[in-house]
Amino acid sequence: MSSTTSSFPERIELSGEGLVLRDWTEADLAAMPELFDHPDIAYWTPMVSPFDNAAARARLERDRQLRADGTTILLAITVDGGAPLGEVMLRRASEGAELGYAIGPAHRGQGLAARAVRVMAAYAFEQLGERQVILELEAENAASVAVATKAGFRLLDVPLIMGEEKGRPFALQTWGLDRP
Repeated sequence: MSSTTSSFPERIELSGEGLVLRDWTEADLAAMPELFDHPDIAYWTPMVSPFDNAAARARLERDRQLRADGTTILLAITVDGGAPLGEVMLRRASEGAELGYAIGPAHRGQGLAARAVRVMAAYAFEQLGERQVILELEAENAASVAVATKAGFRLLDVPLIMGEEKGRPFALQTWGLDRP
């Protein structure tokens, strides 16, 4: 982890790989349930389920609080700065910068997650001074393992992270990408 944990900028917009990663706004609230209220997202992520309008509002408020705390940023994945297609996250922790993502079901199969992860990793390296970024994934989540591989991450030789979420046990592998 970098030696500074200063707050993130109030507004962030990142471009690259044919994407624009931008802040979530009030105008996105109506689109969020369509993106995140899906059995795959409920199963593989800690997002609440069902993901309804109240969950969207709570997520936007939590996003703003985490940003202000300097720990986490959540950005909408778009191709042109317009309609959100999914989300990418960067979380600062004692072990370094962790990335995460979720793509709306209607927008999968376009390489959005791998591209968004690469753009966010570049931000972590260039703007935050991180030496490594990580993904924590379940080995059984073939789509996420494919994203990690496409984005250039490698499986790290570290112990599995064991836990339980929503009454379901999980074992997370740690994948890493080093600063170029």
